[in-house]
Amino acid sequence: MAGWLTRNAAGARVSLKVTPGAGRDDVRGVEAGAGDRPCLVVRVSAPPEAGKANAALIRLLAKRWRIARRDLAVVSGTGSRRKVLQIQGAPDALIARLEAIEGAEAARAGRR
Repeated sequence: MAGWLTRNAAGARVSLKVTPGAGRDDVRGVEAGAGDRPCLVVRVSAPPEAGKANAALIRLLAKRWRIARRDLAVVSGTGSRRKVLQIQGAPDALIARLEAIEGAEAARAGRR
């Protein structure tokens, strides 16, 4: 299993690095920082104020992963660029879906 994605009893958790106030909403892919745990890098155009960036993050990922917004929640790092997102659902199915989506995107990006 990828280090950015972990299983738990309620579903799965995703480690994120989010850049608010970006030019556009975009998922950049998985990044392993120097000594850091791997994380999914996401940019959102919403500003980091009054929860706007977190709401934009949830909208973007729910659409990308075809998961209901109500099943996604930021459980750590609400005021930080480093966040942990909880996804409710069957852990095995969630992990397979997310790894397939993000892996396919990484493969497409490598061919460009």
